[in-house]
Amino acid sequence: MLMSESTTPSSTVLLRRGEVHSPADPFATAMVVERGQVAWVGSEGAADAFADGVDEVVDLDGALVTPAFTDAHVHTTATGLALTGLDLSGAPTREAALALVRDFAAARPGDRVLLGHGWDAARWPGGVAPTRAELDEATGGRPLYLSRIDVHSAVVSTALLDLVAGDSARADGPLTGDPHHAVRAAALGAVTPAQRDEAQRAALAHAASLGIGTVHECAGPEISAEDDLTGLLRLSAEEPGPRVIGYWAEQDVDKARELGAVGAAGDLFVDGSLGSHTARLHQPYADAGHTGTAHLDAADVAAHVVACTEAGLQAGFHAIGDAAVTAVVEGVRAAADKVGLARVRAARHRIEHAEMLTPESVAAFAELGLTASVQPAFDALWGGADGMYAERLGADRARTLNPYAALLRAGVPLAFGSDSPVTPLDPWGTVRAAAFHRTPEHRVSVRAAFTAHTRGGWRAIGRDDAGVLVPGVPADYAVWRTGELVVQAPDDRVARWSTDPRSGTPGLPDLTPGGDLPVCLRTVVGGRTVFVRPGE
Repeated sequence: MLMSESTTPSSTVLLRRGEVHSPADPFATAMVVERGQVAWVGSEGAADAFADGVDEVVDLDGALVTPAFTDAHVHTTATGLALTGLDLSGAPTREAALALVRDFAAARPGDRVLLGHGWDAARWPGGVAPTRAELDEATGGRPLYLSRIDVHSAVVSTALLDLVAGDSARADGPLTGDPHHAVRAAALGAVTPAQRDEAQRAALAHAASLGIGTVHECAGPEISAEDDLTGLLRLSAEEPGPRVIGYWAEQDVDKARELGAVGAAGDLFVDGSLGSHTARLHQPYADAGHTGTAHLDAADVAAHVVACTEAGLQAGFHAIGDAAVTAVVEGVRAAADKVGLARVRAARHRIEHAEMLTPESVAAFAELGLTASVQPAFDALWGGADGMYAERLGADRARTLNPYAALLRAGVPLAFGSDSPVTPLDPWGTVRAAAFHRTPEHRVSVRAAFTAHTRGGWRAIGRDDAGVLVPGVPADYAVWRTGELVVQAPDDRVARWSTDPRSGTPGLPDLTPGGDLPVCLRTVVGGRTVFVRPGE
């Protein structure tokens, strides 16, 4: 059915008898790829003119061809370690999590440090995380690091603490802030280069299998390591797979450039997370008597934005709580007063997560040209009347989170991602989560969500000419097995669907909750096949 394994960027390929999602022709059924770029998009009848001049003709047999997805916020090595390590995201209780730890420790006798991820005590009866004594017993006294689902806190064994200098992390219970950074550094420092390479390959292969053609790696000294980023960028350049765009989260512009990053950005922490009670709020948490943790203030933000703007690099910040977002807005505005609004807007600085927004901060994002790099799966996982957001903030504040429709109405560029391994790589699930947001007034159309997860990621790195299937752009695309294609009315909050071709709008899969998501058959990056589903 599909193209051969030998397809390379130098091949000229005609794909025909399918559905090609292209703004160049909403009724396109065929596409020509030449020298790693899209060369032509059009109808089946017109495709006959190309049949004799190509290296290969591919019969799509009705399959859908779309631009490959871009995941705008990924931690690649951590994703790979989660794929190959201990996954606690499905543990229904603390006792079940401890049983999984015991089994994992028994199965991995050679690991210097046992690594796991994904526990969430907020979803367990009693809401209590495993104690250090319980982890010591479950591991037989071995070093263990278990990151919470939001990766902003962790529980560890005593043996891991013995690898950390000082005693700042000796208190029992989940560790946050500097103590957490110390134990994470110790745990990841025990990962060998071979384990790291294996994890990175596993993560990129998994991304390719989901139709993801580009990932934005959000690295930094408090998250990974310099050789982790440089090794990943080298792997991406040397081996077929998704493109990797690197960000380095440090207030050192020269270091970011030296490491090959496009920005001193990503998870440059202004605050923490809601789940770990470390996101910075204007008013206290509903279930805790404090307002979270601030890592940078407006002056810090301003200095960094000025330095990045003058160096021609993107600045970017991790900001979740409303007080953190306020600090970013005030800092970027102060930077614009110093170097000029036009220069700040042209740099396309970005904010990661940006969950607690007000109408005023949304307007400021639009004024300052900030890109909102957001994760709709957060709402799917933690939103709703009974979710973690409501528990941490109360129902009224929780309903304001992740206002994607307001951002789009204001003209704020959106780039969708997963923050994997916080939530899984799942592009169609991400599009569904935005289109069927738990708070109806924040929903966007499937088309707008799809654009944010394809073209939006390219725009976030300053490329306005990619992420769509039109002549002259990189041939980054995915082929899907899916059901009937539909068009959602742009103002349709109850998701009525149309299959009327007279709309002149390219159709997309029906993502109504409960239905099956499209299955990726093949992923192509720059004209090179990087994934093919077995049997296709």
